[in-house]
Amino acid sequence: MKTVLIVSTLDTKGAETFYLRDRIKELGASPVVLDISMRPYGGVGADIPPDKVAQAAGSTMEEILASAERAKNTVIMTRGAAIIALNMWKEDRLDGIIGIGGSTGSLMATDVMRALPFGVPKLMVSSTAALPGMSTKYIDIGDIALMHSVVEISGLGDVLKNVIDRAARGICAMAEATPLSLKHDGKNKKAVALTMLGPCEKCASAVRLALETKGYQVTGFSAAGIGDRAMEAMVAQGIFDAVIDLAPGAVMEHLVGGMRDAGPRRMEAAGKAGIPQIISTCGVNHITPPKSKYTEDHKARRKYDLDKFRTWLRASPDELRAAARAFADKLNEAHGPVKVMIPMNGWSSVDTPGSSTYDPGEDRCFVDELKKHAGTKIEIVEIDANMEEPLFARSVIDAGMGLLG
Repeated sequence: MKTVLIVSTLDTKGAETFYLRDRIKELGASPVVLDISMRPYGGVGADIPPDKVAQAAGSTMEEILASAERAKNTVIMTRGAAIIALNMWKEDRLDGIIGIGGSTGSLMATDVMRALPFGVPKLMVSSTAALPGMSTKYIDIGDIALMHSVVEISGLGDVLKNVIDRAARGICAMAEATPLSLKHDGKNKKAVALTMLGPCEKCASAVRLALETKGYQVTGFSAAGIGDRAMEAMVAQGIFDAVIDLAPGAVMEHLVGGMRDAGPRRMEAAGKAGIPQIISTCGVNHITPPKSKYTEDHKARRKYDLDKFRTWLRASPDELRAAARAFADKLNEAHGPVKVMIPMNGWSSVDTPGSSTYDPGEDRCFVDELKKHAGTKIEIVEIDANMEEPLFARSVIDAGMGLLG
């Protein structure tokens, strides 16, 4: 029997939560109701009541009720619920998780979901899923299925019952899926994480196909700030045996506040895990600050318009040198082999002769600075090709085969 954790606030969503619980039970699963309410309520029935949630976070329900700091209380209850959910998963007592709520309930429940590893079934039923900007906050880098209830989660009319019925069937079916296995016993194919972007898609596709032909499992991540941040979390989770990071531009973007920023820990998980890394430079010599924050300097930069929404600005020599130092700092801490492969005739398909941002001479600032600060264990290879040319892809493939064995 599969165990499904239900995260809800019984003070406002009691009847609706119990209806969901009963439907899950009827479908043959074992529901566990976790209540993240932050105020007194008259109902009972939670398997894990709010006082237990608060205790898990090192607080008490008395402290929560005595405090007028709603934001602080939300953090405490979310942390406690996340600890409980993660412990249940570690003890093989959780096969799926579902949340039901409005804005605050959805924010809290999805925070709990993201504390669980990739591959654990997660479904959020939210009445605010379609509000501008909210879905990205709920999902972030989590593998969360978001179901827009459309109607408010209040009262048990036929319309809402239908929504909950479908949600119950959804999470029960998801819980029946074969769990993601992280066992590396020599029998499974080696798993490789691969970053990619449109401007290096030809190279990424060639690398993926070649490795798959040799029996490797290759999982691609769009390196636009969310996918590559998710990759870092999954590498830390132990899913992958190696990383081929063709598009680590997020390291530069974090320094300049660009739209592709993946946070301060980008390009660190593989090194900490001690697995092989191949690093290249797609997107590193371009930045994408929000247009609303363009300075006069930004407006004067050479640029490349990818489409009507996205513009890449040429990185300055100082920015390139700063990015190189950040690369060196991160890669010098790696416990596994590292090879940096730099295409000397352009770092992407938009970085070619004729493009206003094409400038191999300035790119040399990055290369020289990286060589200056990189430790002796970091191998830096310069390839006389553009990143999207077959020669460069073959070089990456050969390097990958060599490191993976």
